Order: sequence, then C-alpha cells, then structure tokens
Amino acid sequence: MAAINFAPVSMRLPELSSRNGNTFRSSLILKKRPVVSVPIAASSSESSTSVPEKPEIELEFIGPKPDGDGSYPVNRAKAISGEKLLRNIMLDNRIELYATYGKVMNCGGGGSCGTCIVEILDGKDLLNERTNTELRYLKKKPESWRLACQTIVGNKENAGKVDGYSLVVVQTLPQWKK
Repeated sequence: MAAINFAPVSMRLPELSSRNGNTFRSSLILKKRPVVSVPIAASSSESSTSVPEKPEIELEFIGPKPDGDGSYPVNRAKAISGEKLLRNIMLDNRIELYATYGKVMNCGGGGSCGTCIVEILDGKDLLNERTNTELRYLKKKPESWRLACQTIVGNKENAGKVDGYSLVVVQTLPQWKK
C-alpha cells in the first residue's frame, strides 16, 4: 500500500500598512490534499454478476457554414450511452453551440431559453425522446431539431442494448443554414 504524504506549503504575503502607519506581515500555510486512486480488480465470480459495460456512442458535429473549399467542418466526439447531455459534450469538446445572441443570453442549460438548437441528421434513435420543454420551444420547428440541453446521448432505458457501430450526426446551428 502506498503512503500518503502531506507537505505544508507556505506563502509569504506582502507587507501591509494600517491607517495608523504600522506595517505588518502575515503568512499563510496551505496543506495539499492527497489524490488517492484505488484500483479495483474484479474476480471471475464478480465479473459474471457485474453490470455490462455501457456502449460508447460516436458523434459527428457538422459546422453550419462551409469552409473556403466548400466542405463543411466536422468535429468528432465520443460519449458513454445515457450519461451526458449533448450540450455538455459540445462544451467539453469546444464545439460551437450558440449563435451570437445565445453566447450572451443562454440559460446555462436550464431549458428556459431555446438558444442551443441543433439538428439531428442521423442516429436520432440513439437519443432520448423530445422533452416537454423541447415540445414547447420547438413546436413550429422540424422534428429533427432538438435542444442540446435537453438531449441525452444514449437512451437511459436501453443504454445497454445499442449494438455495433453507433453514430449520431449533428448539424450545429441549423438556423444558419441557407
């Protein structure tokens, strides 16, 4: 077993002056918190009763406007089925999610603004059904449009039943398409 060591770290703060002209110096001692990882080894008896590993879903994000050569930029990401919202995957991978207005005025993923619209071009069966929030904000939009903050990649109910190659193709900022 590995030993955990705590090493104190001291910092000297600059001299400070009070209103009456006195100067004083303070110091601060911080202690590092340990990072502990515990390896888990499964025995053969445990592996037969364990929950099957959730499949990984690949995502392709197609940019809204073509580059100078006429091709559309494509970003790729992966996600474990049923564990993440499309919005979080896009933000984690620095994929453009919001139009100009949405960058400033989005609700932070609460489902109350409707600015994180994407279009699902392929693989909609690998996503959850539209939520009531989406039905309200997207009632006059095509069925393929979704709110990224309400879209779970991989359906939680059938997260273990996605077989083979799983791909979701997403058009970012579909409202920009002309």
